[in-house]
Amino acid sequence: MNLLHLKYAVEIDCTKSISKAAENLYMGQPNLSRAIKELEENLGIKIFRRTSKGIITTPEGEEFLEYARKITSQVEELENVYKKGKKGRQKLSVCVPRASYISYALAEFSKKINRDLPATIFYKETNSMQTINSLITNECNLGIIRFQALFDKYFKALFNEKKLAHETIKEFNYVLITSKDSPLAQMDDITFENLSDYIEITHSDSYVPSLPQTDVMKAEFSENVDKRIFLFERASQFVVLENDPNTFMWVSPIPQPLLDKHHLVQIQCKSNSRMYKDVLVYRKGYKLTAPEREFMEQVYKAKKKYQET
Repeated sequence: MNLLHLKYAVEIDCTKSISKAAENLYMGQPNLSRAIKELEENLGIKIFRRTSKGIITTPEGEEFLEYARKITSQVEELENVYKKGKKGRQKLSVCVPRASYISYALAEFSKKINRDLPATIFYKETNSMQTINSLITNECNLGIIRFQALFDKYFKALFNEKKLAHETIKEFNYVLITSKDSPLAQMDDITFENLSDYIEITHSDSYVPSLPQTDVMKAEFSENVDKRIFLFERASQFVVLENDPNTFMWVSPIPQPLLDKHHLVQIQCKSNSRMYKDVLVYRKGYKLTAPEREFMEQVYKAKKKYQET
């Protein structure tokens, strides 16, 4: 057994495919299959089992891979610091929801980057499903996902199945944002019925494991609104909200400087009692690097500064 064998096994577990793993590792499929067979013979266990639906990991293989992931992660971190005398590269790969306080955290994190060392930062705003897939396939090391607290049990079951550690960052109710010129801005208490003549701006990329998308959409959308613009890019959302007083959007609380910049107001609505959660997720056994710990520190600081009153 050698380090390459460990890397091979981890890649197969991530892709659930010998051919895809071989492609990612830039090697021939027969050579990869032979290497895994040798590894299994040396260990005296069966790590993977081929089925009609693809590659599955055996219980013994799951135990082995927990150690393999830890070892390969530690070796990679060691190489980044000492390899060939080069200065260590600062790396961060994270997937997050579209949340203003996390964007502010990124801005503060960027100020902490050591200018004397190389840095590679990947920051992707996306939905929960894409974040979880990115973690499983090692495309990112950290993820922050957002979902209704109502669906907590479904996500926890998925975390357990995919061997993901999780930690709640914050719980909150959505607020309504709209232009300062909107008639909604003059109301003391907005009900769902008040919104029937307005246009809702929304992401519409909600995801709940094990639930049909139609059921998720029913839980997310009010029946009183029948006019929606589906926008996935935050800057475009703010442009529309700022310039059309007949639009609104449900969001997590937004920092006041950002509201002022875009001529927006946010309104607490008693009618919308849905509770949401932002949750940090990462692979079990994964040890956060110094840049990752710094980023999360800034996330918690931004939450306290912009979200807590």
